[in-house]
Amino acid sequence: MSEGAGVQQGSPAIGAAGSAPAAPGAGGTEGSGATVGSARIAAKKAQLRSSPRPKKLEKLGVYSSCKAEGACKCNGWKSQNPPPTPPRTDQQPNTVNLLEPCRSCSHTLGDHVTHLENVSEEEMNRLLGIVLDVEYLYTCVHKEEDADTKQVYFSLFKLLRKCILQMGKPVVEAQESPPFEKPSIEQGVNNFVQYKFSHLPSKERQTIVELAKMFLNQINYWQLETPSQRRQRAPADDAAGYKVNYTRWLCYCNVPQFCDSLPRYEMTQIFGRTLLGSVFTVMRKQLLEQARQEKDTLPPEKRTLILTHFPKFLSMLEEEVYSHSSPIWSEDFLVGSTGEQIPIHTVISAPPVARPLYYSTSPVSVDPSSCGTVSPARKTASALEPSPGGQKRKPSDPIHHDETKKLRIVGDIPMELINEVMATITDPTSMLGPETSLLSAHSARDEAARLEERRGVIEFHVIGNSLNQKPNKRILMWLVGLQNVFSHQLPRMPKEYITRLVFDPKHKTLSLIKDGRVIGGICFRMFPSQGFTEIVFCAVTSNEQVKGYGTHLMNHLKEYHIKHDILNFLTYADEYAIGYFKKQGFSKDIKVPKAKYLGYIKDYEGATLMGCELNPSIPYTEFSVIIKKQKEIIKKLIERKQAQIRKVYPGLSCFKEGVRQIPIESIPGIRETGWKPVGKGKELKDPDQLYSTLKTILQHVKSHQNAWPFMEPVKKTEAPGYYQVIRFPMDLKTMSERLKSRYYTTRKLFMADMQRIFTNCREYNPPESQYYKCANLLEKVFYTKIKEAGLIEK
Repeated sequence: MSEGAGVQQGSPAIGAAGSAPAAPGAGGTEGSGATVGSARIAAKKAQLRSSPRPKKLEKLGVYSSCKAEGACKCNGWKSQNPPPTPPRTDQQPNTVNLLEPCRSCSHTLGDHVTHLENVSEEEMNRLLGIVLDVEYLYTCVHKEEDADTKQVYFSLFKLLRKCILQMGKPVVEAQESPPFEKPSIEQGVNNFVQYKFSHLPSKERQTIVELAKMFLNQINYWQLETPSQRRQRAPADDAAGYKVNYTRWLCYCNVPQFCDSLPRYEMTQIFGRTLLGSVFTVMRKQLLEQARQEKDTLPPEKRTLILTHFPKFLSMLEEEVYSHSSPIWSEDFLVGSTGEQIPIHTVISAPPVARPLYYSTSPVSVDPSSCGTVSPARKTASALEPSPGGQKRKPSDPIHHDETKKLRIVGDIPMELINEVMATITDPTSMLGPETSLLSAHSARDEAARLEERRGVIEFHVIGNSLNQKPNKRILMWLVGLQNVFSHQLPRMPKEYITRLVFDPKHKTLSLIKDGRVIGGICFRMFPSQGFTEIVFCAVTSNEQVKGYGTHLMNHLKEYHIKHDILNFLTYADEYAIGYFKKQGFSKDIKVPKAKYLGYIKDYEGATLMGCELNPSIPYTEFSVIIKKQKEIIKKLIERKQAQIRKVYPGLSCFKEGVRQIPIESIPGIRETGWKPVGKGKELKDPDQLYSTLKTILQHVKSHQNAWPFMEPVKKTEAPGYYQVIRFPMDLKTMSERLKSRYYTTRKLFMADMQRIFTNCREYNPPESQYYKCANLLEKVFYTKIKEAGLIEK
C-alpha cells in the first residue's frame, strides 16, 4: 500500500491528517487519499446502517459462524452463485432470502445469523461498522508494500474479524497499553511553555500557547516513516525501539483514523520524549520549509506568527528535546510558582483533513496585537536566550533573506573569526596554562557549584507550603530541613518565627539539595503588584560554606525572578550579611520607591535595608563563564594579531636627515597592523562641528515619512519575547539622547548606531513587511545625507 505508511515522512502535505491508506477505489494520491478514504468509508457505513434489517443480516452472515446442529465448522456464509464483480451497494435488491443455502456448508443464511435475532439495532450497527473496517483492512493488506506495515494491518484485520464472530469489542492486545511514556509529548510541551515563558505577560504567553497548540496538532497528524525507510536514512539509530513505537502508532493512532471501530488515541498523549526525538529533526526541517513555501498564502494575522515566532519556538524546543538535563521531561516538574497548568489540549478531528500549517485546534484566536502586527520590532540574528548549560542557543534557520546580503556594522568582528576562536576556548586541550583555564585560581566564586550542578551533585528547587493541594512528603521534608538550616545559621532569629515564615504559603524558598538533603536556601516573598521581592532568610549550612553555593543560590534566584518579571530585591541585612549581599550586587541605594515597599516589607531593628536591581538580559547563573569566555576571546584575538606582526622593522632614520613630515602609510609595518588610511570620508575633529553636523543629519532622518517605526524603543507588549532574543536594540530616540550627551565622539559611532536600526529591523521582520520596506528607504536617505555632509565619499 504505497499510499499509506510507505510514503516519506511528513507526506502528503505537512500538517495533513496522516497517511491513512486510500479506500478501495479512492486512489489515495498525494494528500487526498486519507481524506477521501475516510469520508468514503463513513458514507458506506451510514448507507449500510440505514438498510433494512434483512439486508444487515445478510451482510453480517458473511462474517458469522454457522449455528446449525451437528457442530458445523463453517465460519461465514457464502452465496451459492456470487456475481463475477460485486454489485454496488446502492444497486443491490432489498429482498434477502434467509433460506438461501451457504456455498461452503449448505446450511441456510438463517443458520448463520440466529444469534442476531434478538440483537438491538444499535449493536447490529456497531458490528456492521466493524465489517466495513475489516473489508477496508483486507484491501490495505493486499495493497501495502512495506512488510512491517502489512504485518500490522493483517493483525488488526484478524482482530476485527474475531470481534465480529464473538460479538465483542476490539481490544489491541499488547504487553503495554497507552500511555507508553511519561510525561507525554503534550505534557512535555506544556512544561516547556511553563519553563521558558511563564514570566511573559498574559498576551505574549497566549501567543506562545498558540504556537504550542499548532505544534501539537502537527504531531497528532504526522506521518511516521516506516522502519525500513528510517534504517536507510539513519542506520545508526535505535531500529528496534523505533519499530516498536511505529507499530504502536499504527495500532492506536493511524489506523483508527479510518477504522473508527478501533479506539483512537492522540499521538501527543500516549507517546513521550523518545518518539518525539526520533521525528523532531526531520519534522522541524519540513515545517520550516513548508512555512517558506506558504508564506505568500498565509493570512496576514498569521504571517508573523508562522514566519518569525514559530522557527524560534521550534529551535528552543529542539534544545530541550535533545538535552539530557532538561527539566521539562521530569515527572516531578514543578509547574510555575502557582502550580497552575497552562492548558494546551488538542482536539481529535474525525475524519482528518489536509490543512495548512497555521491550522489551530483552539477556539481562541491569537490576538493580532500580540503577534500578527508586530511593531517595528528589530531583532538581530544572534542566539536566543542562554540555556542552563551556558551554551548559546542555535539561531533558527534563516527565512527572510540571504545571510550574505547583510551589511556589516562598523566595528563588528566577523562571526567566522569569533567561532574559530571559540572552538579553541571550549576545547580543554587548547587552553594551556593556568592563566587561560576556566578553572584557574582566578575562577569565579560559583564555578565549583556550577560544575556540581551540571554533574547532578546538587539541585535547586523553588518550593513552598500549600493549603490547597495534597501535601507532598518530599517537599515537606525539605521544608523541615530548611527550617533546621535557618535555625542553626541564624541563632539570633527565633525558631518559631523561622518556622512560621518557612511554612507560610505566601513565602517560597529556593532550596539547595545535595545527596537528597537540604544544605541551604533563600526564603523570600514575592510582591508582583509592587514590583519587588523581599528576601527573608538566606543561609548555607556551616560545613558546606566557602564552596560558592551562596553565590550560585542567589544567581538562580535572580533568574527565577526574571522569568516572573520581578526585577527588584529588597532585604534587611545584619552586620554579618552586608558583605555577602554587596558581592551579589546589592547596595544601600534603593531603586524601589519607598511608597512601593512601605507597609509591605518586614522591618528589623539593627539591620540595613539593601536592594538589588536585576537586568533581564543577563543570564546570571552563567554570567561569570560568559565574561571569562569574552576575556579569552579578546586575548586570543590579540595573540592572533600579534602573531601576524611579529616582524621587527628598523626604526625611522629620515628625521635625523632633516625630514619634518612623512605620510603615515610610508612607515614600515604600519599597514600590517590593520591600519587603513582615512580616505572614505573626513573625520571632524572639532567636537562642536561634529555635534552640529550629526544633529542636522539626525533631524533629517527623524523628520522623514518612513522614520515612524523607529522613533522609540520597542515595547514588550508589541513584540513578544523581543528583549529575550535581541543583543543590541537601537532607535532614534536613544540616538538623540546619546547625541545630546555627546556620546558620539566620532562619525563611526554615529553611523554604527544608525546602521544597527536598519539591520535589526531586517533581521526581525519579513521582507514583505512594511517595516522592512521603511528600513530600506530610510537607509538610503541616511547615506545620502552622510555623503552630502562629506563624512563618507560620494
